[in-house]
Amino acid sequence: MKIIPLTDDPRRFEDLSWVFIEKDNKLNRFDIQGVKFLKGMVLLKLKGIDDMTSAEAFRNCFLKIDRANAVKLPEDSFFICDILGSEVYDMEHGLLGVLEDVLKTGSNDVYVVKRENKKDILIPALKAVVKEVCVKEKRILVNLPEGLVDNEI
Repeated sequence: MKIIPLTDDPRRFEDLSWVFIEKDNKLNRFDIQGVKFLKGMVLLKLKGIDDMTSAEAFRNCFLKIDRANAVKLPEDSFFICDILGSEVYDMEHGLLGVLEDVLKTGSNDVYVVKRENKKDILIPALKAVVKEVCVKEKRILVNLPEGLVDNEI
């Protein structure tokens, strides 16, 4: 199977024995039999998926692992899944909305903040902008740069 890695370190697949594939809100566990790397992709051979038809059944599905197999993060780091759903507050304007997605742009991540009855806000995940991330409280404090959002806050 061709995998588009969403991890910072695609080589981590070499250390995994198995993965879950999420399909139809169910997690299906598969043992990893082989790993290769090709032009930004990870090629996985999973036990029980032996032909193109079997692999095609999992097109556009997400691979997941459990916390026990997650990489150890440095201090003050977090997994994206742990901050999704966090309330995002601006230091000057208060509650902006809820973190709905994190876009990986290459140079820096971008937080997609969903607001009720307003356009989403795209916030660059830079230290100069994101002042505090509290995973336990599901709260993010930002200092929006001037001009990032129209006068609709």
